[in-house]
Parts: sequence; C-alpha cells; structure tokens
Amino acid sequence: MLRWSWLSRQPPDVEIIMPKSTIKTNKQQHGGIMSKNLFIRVDEMVKELQISKPYAYKLMREMNEDLKKKGFMTIAGRVSRKYYEEKFYGIRREDA
Repeated sequence: MLRWSWLSRQPPDVEIIMPKSTIKTNKQQHGGIMSKNLFIRVDEMVKELQISKPYAYKLMREMNEDLKKKGFMTIAGRVSRKYYEEKFYGIRREDA
C-alpha cells in the first residue's frame, strides 16, 4: 500500500499512463485554429494561386506595405486572410 504524507512534499513513485491521443500540443491548445483563419502564409498562397514562392513573398510584402500605409500593424510572412481575399478575389465580408 502506498502512503504519502502531505507534509513530506515528495509524491509516491507512481507512473501515470495516458493514451497519446489525449495529449495535445501547444499549437493545438493555443491559436492553431484561430491563426489559420486570421492569416494566410506564403505556402498557402503558393498553392492557391499556383505561383512561385519568391513571387508570393513579393506579393505579401506589397500587401503588408499597403496595410502599413493604412495604419495597420503587420507581421512579416503573414497577411490578413480578409485583406488577401478582398485583394485577389474581390470578396468583401461584413463580419466585424
């Protein structure tokens, strides 16, 4: 029988077994879904537009420069999905 005193501050030697499916990575827990929906990255632009990676970087820099001129903060290598869709497909959403 295992005995553990709260005063000893040392837990008993017990192995906890959990299936791997219950362990989530940091990306799954924090921001994985949200960042995918908010921003588009170069790799995704390459696939969607069927362009080269250097050209996708050039387009992304141009879009980020436009956003900076409008007073928005930007992140290198990412651009707002909403702005991207508006710029390339003329899609305007009314979500706040």
